[in-house]
Amino acid sequence: MRRRRPRRSLAAAMAAVSASSLFAVLLATPSAQAVPAQAPSFARAESRGPAGIRAVAGELVNVGAGKDLWARRAAIQRPIASLTKVMTALAVIRAGHLRRRITITKAEVNYVRTYGASNAGLRAGDILTARALLYGMLLPSGADAAMALAQSYGPGIPAFVRKMNALARKLHMRDTNFTNFDGLQQTDASTPADLIRLGEAAMREPAFRQVVDRRWWSLPAWPHHHHHYFWRNSNLLLKRYPGVIGIKTGWTPSAGECLLFYAIHRKKVLIGVILDSAPTNSGVTFVDGAKLLNWGFQLNVPIPPPTPPPLTPRLAVGG
Repeated sequence: MRRRRPRRSLAAAMAAVSASSLFAVLLATPSAQAVPAQAPSFARAESRGPAGIRAVAGELVNVGAGKDLWARRAAIQRPIASLTKVMTALAVIRAGHLRRRITITKAEVNYVRTYGASNAGLRAGDILTARALLYGMLLPSGADAAMALAQSYGPGIPAFVRKMNALARKLHMRDTNFTNFDGLQQTDASTPADLIRLGEAAMREPAFRQVVDRRWWSLPAWPHHHHHYFWRNSNLLLKRYPGVIGIKTGWTPSAGECLLFYAIHRKKVLIGVILDSAPTNSGVTFVDGAKLLNWGFQLNVPIPPPTPPPLTPRLAVGG
């Protein structure tokens, strides 16, 4: 099924980036709603796609042409795990004041310990800027950083979640519902089609793009926080596939492995999402993403075997 999308100014701007600089590094090593029994439009789109995609649902879009290239159950709502944090980041960025200083409390530390959530290893008493917490949330998928941002920008979590859902309506994400700031709950749910809209909106924000294309980020200790933080990006497509510049990984037992990704080759810009590539956090989602990009760009980039994302300071679900 093809859907016409308005042309995005981001596509032209991002496509102007030198392909050679983006392609400099290529790694050589390595319960949802019921699905209708018949979905002819999705079947037709899927028949033109690459073989071997294990994801239960997903979509791939040519941003510049405003055209769907591939879709599988793109309108079916599913849990989305830490892809929720893309909306958390977008709500914070649109609110502004990224120099705001936020004190980490025992509540954030206890939250990730209690629920075994992926985290940035934040320490109670440290004071970090909202901008720094965006790195801590989006790179290692820190639920502690997400909670600190939600508490500050709500103010309070219920108010912040209402802002997330209001922004979803503004972006015409009609089949999306947020109940928390980090996607740990199964009730944080969306569709591939809605997540494409979210990804496009987020990537139009310079403050968001400059975070998600970083493979790591270091925050030295300073007077307001006495600990050094070093965060690795859980999105291994940044190392595996040339031209990838984001966006976000996710995994919970109910959602499976999820990935929202964005890449540029020459003047072509693709955005894609895959949901539930595998039940365990083994890295199958990166293989699915690379296969889709090879097919969409008509390239033959070598695809390493599945590799799990890097561990966060305390191994957890929600990555």
